[in-house]
Amino acid sequence: MAVHDWADRLAARTQARRSAGLWRHRHIGQPTSALCDFAGNDYLGLARDPRLAEAMAEGARRHGAGARASHLVNGHLAVHEALEGRLADLTGRPRALLFSTGYMANLGVLQALCDEETRVFQDRLNHASLIDGARLAGARSRRFHHADLADLDRLLERSATGALRLVVSDGVFSMDGDIADIPGLATTARRHGAWLMIDDAHGLGVLGERGDGSVGHTHGMDEVPVLVGTLGKALGTAGAFVAGSEALVEHLVQFARPYIYTTAQPPGVAAATLAALEILASEPQRRTRLHALIARFRREAATLGLPLMASSTPIQPVVLGDDATVMAWAAHLAERGIQVGAIREPTVPRGQARLRITLSAAHTDDDLNALLEGLADCWARHTVTGGEMLT
Repeated sequence: MAVHDWADRLAARTQARRSAGLWRHRHIGQPTSALCDFAGNDYLGLARDPRLAEAMAEGARRHGAGARASHLVNGHLAVHEALEGRLADLTGRPRALLFSTGYMANLGVLQALCDEETRVFQDRLNHASLIDGARLAGARSRRFHHADLADLDRLLERSATGALRLVVSDGVFSMDGDIADIPGLATTARRHGAWLMIDDAHGLGVLGERGDGSVGHTHGMDEVPVLVGTLGKALGTAGAFVAGSEALVEHLVQFARPYIYTTAQPPGVAAATLAALEILASEPQRRTRLHALIARFRREAATLGLPLMASSTPIQPVVLGDDATVMAWAAHLAERGIQVGAIREPTVPRGQARLRITLSAAHTDDDLNALLEGLADCWARHTVTGGEMLT
């Protein structure tokens, strides 16, 4: 029966989600929280670095707390220009363009490049912002099987000739932690005359010899014409950028509505990101430490028999399948002072509920010991089918 009252509609949808056991709650985090954080995306441990905090404060003192206007009015400041230049250098592109969030960057690129005459081909596990961007543009969109180049090739082969085509993929997939086959994607796209767009949100700062990500200098603009990166993960601040050719960036300045009609990033955030880039360049030991932790976690978790996925990145999912099991494990770990991500549908497909464990260069050996001990205890005491801890 149709619902014609707004209050009834909200109540019905709330009840449906609660009944499905999928109701979400916000957790109020504190800087001095007793929980050891294995849920966030602060891969290099920069979010609480006092050098970034001081740079942010100095940026606010010098330029003000806010940018006051959009980039195209008078909100584009010298600190934004400097940051765009540094991000272009990091990624080996002529230009970079700042956006206020990663979601807005993906929406902006797809809305500006695509319309109902274009064809977009996306990996099935792409981030929601990429899916939504194609919808906003009104583009005809097809989704190929995850990491399946043969399926992508087949879809491109069957698509309408003469139409502009864009292949879109995460660089590092946010829930599985695996890395896209960027050379394979680039070759397949190029064979069909398509452009390739990579969202490297979880690769930037973590992968590459310079922390330039899964794309960076390794794959030039001929392979990846459109590169998106975020600043709120490994770099520890907030915002995002798109890097590419002069023509691409100027096109986005003119046509990307989420860029044009949004107040520019607070200058203190831009200043803090410049400080983060300095640390990224001068302290490669952070990446070395992070990858050593990843290797140790995978080695010891495999010894415990935990159901890991094929990930060599800081994102280490433990796929348990059952929603109740995932929530029980997460609650038990929280009781032990450990916070992990409890991920269920619709973020992941039904039957693939998981703990999303993320590692950081800031984690100590004792932190990792505590996590592994907690997981071993869950594995020993838990029944997967019932979702309740055994006593």
